[in-house]
Amino acid sequence: MTESAITPASAGTLSGLFRDRVRATPDKTAYRQFDHANGEWEGCTWSDVAHEVSRWQVAMDQDGLEPGDRVAMMLRNCREWITFDQAALGLGLVTVPLYTDDRAENIAYILEQAGVKLLLIEGRTQWQRLLPVREELKTLQRIVSLHAIDDEKLPFDHRLISAADWQFGLHGELVTRPVEPDTLATIVYTSGTTGRSKGVMLSHRNILFNAYAASKCGPLGDQDVFLSFLPLSHTLERTAGCFLPMLLGAEVAFARSIPQLAEDLKTIRPTVLISVPRIYESVYAKIQAGLRKKSRFARMLFQATVSVGWRRFEHQQGRASRSPGLLFWPLLRKLVAEQVLQRLGGRLTFAVCGGAPLPPAIARFFIGLGLPVYHGYGLTEASPVVSVNCPDSNLPASIGKPMEGVEIRIGDQDELLTRSPSVMLGYWENPEATVAAIDGDGWLHTGDKARVDEQGYVFITGRIKDIIVLGNGEKLPPADMEMAIQLDPLFEQVMVIGEGRPFLAALAVINRDAWLEFARELDVDPESDDDLNSRFVERSLLNRVHRQLRDFPGYARIRRLTPLRHGWTVDDGLLTPTLKMKRERIAVSLKDKIEAMYADYTDV
Repeated sequence: MTESAITPASAGTLSGLFRDRVRATPDKTAYRQFDHANGEWEGCTWSDVAHEVSRWQVAMDQDGLEPGDRVAMMLRNCREWITFDQAALGLGLVTVPLYTDDRAENIAYILEQAGVKLLLIEGRTQWQRLLPVREELKTLQRIVSLHAIDDEKLPFDHRLISAADWQFGLHGELVTRPVEPDTLATIVYTSGTTGRSKGVMLSHRNILFNAYAASKCGPLGDQDVFLSFLPLSHTLERTAGCFLPMLLGAEVAFARSIPQLAEDLKTIRPTVLISVPRIYESVYAKIQAGLRKKSRFARMLFQATVSVGWRRFEHQQGRASRSPGLLFWPLLRKLVAEQVLQRLGGRLTFAVCGGAPLPPAIARFFIGLGLPVYHGYGLTEASPVVSVNCPDSNLPASIGKPMEGVEIRIGDQDELLTRSPSVMLGYWENPEATVAAIDGDGWLHTGDKARVDEQGYVFITGRIKDIIVLGNGEKLPPADMEMAIQLDPLFEQVMVIGEGRPFLAALAVINRDAWLEFARELDVDPESDDDLNSRFVERSLLNRVHRQLRDFPGYARIRRLTPLRHGWTVDDGLLTPTLKMKRERIAVSLKDKIEAMYADYTDV
């Protein structure tokens, strides 16, 4: 860390952190975002941000909000998300982040369950999403839209006002009300693959401690540039992509959208990228698809680069001896690796992956090209980071070692337990769930099975509940198999099924472009549903699946597969806002297809 970094001891709270940052570097660029009106990227200083925060605070005060009241924001990542959040925290309010693409019914549930009084939305799209449930939003007293909604066709609601009108003529000084570090700061609702979302209560100390511990995991400083694209409603992005750079005095640029991410990477040229596996998987799949169209020599050169780069990495980590092949690395880096890394901006020094397991093959791929990928582990209830790999101790197959100040141990059923100042206060108005999650000694039960090796690296080995038990008693972790299958770019989404069944089957969403190419190889009509669902195509798809599962035990064999053209989404209720599959809902929605695979099974 640099001298401009702020410590939890001096800040005390998240609002204290912001106050100290403004005082320390008032004229340094804090945030950059794209201004669609003039088509340019625009930056603002910490002093500018403080002025915006103070205006939000005056408006909140005028609405009579008191410390402890809950306010919510449903915006894409932008400067206003941060300023609204900081305004509320400075007044002692409790913020409730919402996903912009969550289902209206779940949003309504969260707003009512948390007793939210004020909601900030982005504009017309979010308001239309809420219209079907607006009569259920009984606790809401004010709905502020960042962009004015001037549409007489939409129903009138006296609570709705534009941010410009709400703040008109208001000015004030930045307020940082004194609160204790253990005071509730935010309620973050877990996306929940089953049942209702639970509100995770996180204090100022929880998040501040976690961000500070993360800052010690590598040489991060005030010259770093973070590219923010994971939703700020995701605790990983909020802690590591908002409060960590605030603590360091680093700059944050807000990506325009996922489809524009590739262009934003080249423009912003970030030094730090925080992501979930899906982004790395997507880049990997595109590169692999491009390689298949190149000459055999080009493919061999690329593979040689990855192999030599990986050997170089293993040598640097002290796990491999130096070999003559490493002499070729400077040439291979210039000819191959740098061409790929330039697509990511060319300056990345930290590429963090969390939220779900990163397939080892993908980690090896990027690290072999010279991109330092650091796999970590966490959960919302731990604010969220528990362990992470670091530059001088990076074992990609693991989730790293616990961060400084974080304890872990292996409990019953090999469950990973963690204890630290980052462990949540509990679940909002759900004492039964709180008691089930945190035991009397303060250990948080993660629900994940793990092991720790002799060097202290932690490995996730499965989920206690997410295990398929076949009719013959064999047990299999579906997530590991799904991850392996999805390394084939033909398969975008996969759900393995078989609980209590005689064998494993799979539902697989196919990538359209890859399917067009594969269909030509098979000499079938890619637009024909009859061809797609034929036994010939099923056998061909299963052959590709079996190649991906060659390292799994013999009984981990998919015997039936149903290909699907349309993927599962958040809008249809089959994915959580963090893009995890809702297995039970998918199984119900495709019950007929699942039953058909088992009803007419022959050894295809």
